[in-house]
Amino acid sequence: MTSAAAEPQAGGGDGLNAKVIGLAAAGAVGGFLFGFDSSVVNGAVDAIQHQFDLSSGVTGFAVASALLGCAVGSELAGRLADRFGRIPVMVLGAILFLVSSLGSGFAFGVVDLIVWRLIGGVGIGIASVVAPAYIAEISPRKARGRLASLQQLAIVFGIFAALLSDALFATAAGGASESFWFGLEAWRWMFLACIVPSLVYGLLALTLPESPRFLVKAGKEAKAKEVLARIQPHEVDRAIRDIHDSMQQDAYAKRKGALRGPVLGLQGIVWIGILLSVFQQFVGINVIFYYSTTLWKAVGFDESNSLLISVITSVTNIVVTFVAIALVDRVGRRPLLLVGSAGMTVSLAAMALSFANSVTVDGEVSLPGAWGPVALVAANLFVVFFGFSWGPLVWVLLGEIFPNRIRARALGLAAAAQWIANFLITVSFPALSDFSLLFTYGMYALFAALSFLFVFLKVPETNGMSLEESETLFPAKGSAKRRAEATG
Repeated sequence: MTSAAAEPQAGGGDGLNAKVIGLAAAGAVGGFLFGFDSSVVNGAVDAIQHQFDLSSGVTGFAVASALLGCAVGSELAGRLADRFGRIPVMVLGAILFLVSSLGSGFAFGVVDLIVWRLIGGVGIGIASVVAPAYIAEISPRKARGRLASLQQLAIVFGIFAALLSDALFATAAGGASESFWFGLEAWRWMFLACIVPSLVYGLLALTLPESPRFLVKAGKEAKAKEVLARIQPHEVDRAIRDIHDSMQQDAYAKRKGALRGPVLGLQGIVWIGILLSVFQQFVGINVIFYYSTTLWKAVGFDESNSLLISVITSVTNIVVTFVAIALVDRVGRRPLLLVGSAGMTVSLAAMALSFANSVTVDGEVSLPGAWGPVALVAANLFVVFFGFSWGPLVWVLLGEIFPNRIRARALGLAAAAQWIANFLITVSFPALSDFSLLFTYGMYALFAALSFLFVFLKVPETNGMSLEESETLFPAKGSAKRRAEATG
């Protein structure tokens, strides 16, 4: 049997062990569903539009409708998880995914498709809040950052799996609109494929122990100690103390944590969090993951090759996420964000220039000569620059920049802003692309340039700081008095 002294050393001195990694990975499956369900529509967009004879505006709303459900789910998730526990809410999210997958796969028309997408969006919103919260609550403090990164990895793997399954179904059937198994069109099987990860997530959730934090809050401290003894055997007492301290901070935050301030009614740091979330979406990243198949058709590729390129793009996204994880604590947040913004600006401008030279053939946009490859390379470079910077680092910063007294409420507001910005970009793209792809990608390039200025002028470097130290970067009026109240 391994000695108690040797065990921490085997885990790198941070309490990390196979049980903790396994629980965190299982919890992160919610992120996989998040990525899968939000991207599976990519391969089905054109087939849905043609089958139901939809306008560009209605098509955009059908694609983006899940994001409205996301806003509802993320708002409900915290309250439900605090009342019923993390595990039951995970299971609820899995059930919503399952129902949405079945409903979308057998949709009779665009109206019920939108309803099913909304239901799936609620599941996405729940997963986006509960999964990272659960991972943080079962992770040893020194390994929390690495384990929390599993959520982002799970999201990009979910995007990859969705685009790969889309490509496989469309290729096997000879097109997304063509009949496949049991006479159902291939695009319907793209949605039905969500059943598999939904069931896996629900079954995994039923095997997980409840969060120690929830158990303590529910008055089940003995049970919480049993769970901690399994996953953090050398830190049980300290973990219990940390949970009690955190609950006291939350109670204080509930009494004193007003977000109101002098800048348009909110504190300046809250606006920084909101703008980080908005810029992350306004550069148009989800246009690539929701509409890339349509985009590559415009570049000149057929449906099969368009889906393959989308899969390759998602693999690129996975690789650069690993790069971000490797660099974020070495290089820092600001340098990566600034390089990412500059790279996105150039690549998006190149895409805009490519579409400025587009021609219309039989009512379809196409790019002649070398402009097709230029757009293809530029789009993938855009994903690279986003993937190692604004993709993962916005969530890192949102977890660091808010003071304890307002962290929960400010994070909720920033997350809501992100979903709304995502919805606006997603729902507007079909109509904007009909108007002018030069204008559309030029607008995204402008937002990328503005994001550079925003980071350069307003976003501090928080690398290596504790949460308490980062609070001093934005001393709100009266914060010294509040800190004295909290400690005294």
